[in-house]
Amino acid sequence: MKAPKESTIGGVARAAGVNVETVKYYQRMGLVPVPKRAYGSFREYPPEIATRVRFIKRAQQLGFTLAEVKNLLALEDGRSCSKAQTLAAMKLATVELRIADLNHMRRALKNLIARCGASGGRVRCPIIVTLAHDSPSWISSSMDKV
Repeated sequence: MKAPKESTIGGVARAAGVNVETVKYYQRMGLVPVPKRAYGSFREYPPEIATRVRFIKRAQQLGFTLAEVKNLLALEDGRSCSKAQTLAAMKLATVELRIADLNHMRRALKNLIARCGASGGRVRCPIIVTLAHDSPSWISSSMDKV
């Protein structure tokens, strides 16, 4: 007996907007259950599997690792909102640190680009000199000048 198209792993993948290998990977990671297979037939996936896969992808888009997603999935009992809030707050703190690092890099690059254009080709390229320099503190001090 053939399973309906939407209940196959391919149907789940299409419904969730991912490829089949993604669903299989999530199964290996323990994020998505592997349904039992009737003898000689396809595995039949319930519709909520596609919902779960979409949840995982959305969480990843917010920066959650698969380990963190696993923790979030364990909280889906409806009574663990404060725990989910704590995990989200921790992720926000990580994102804010990343943003600060990116702003630091942006200032450094702006400074280097400005110095490169100001030299008018009379000295070695400040970008190349900075990247070749042994001391990372030199890069940090050049970043603070912008």
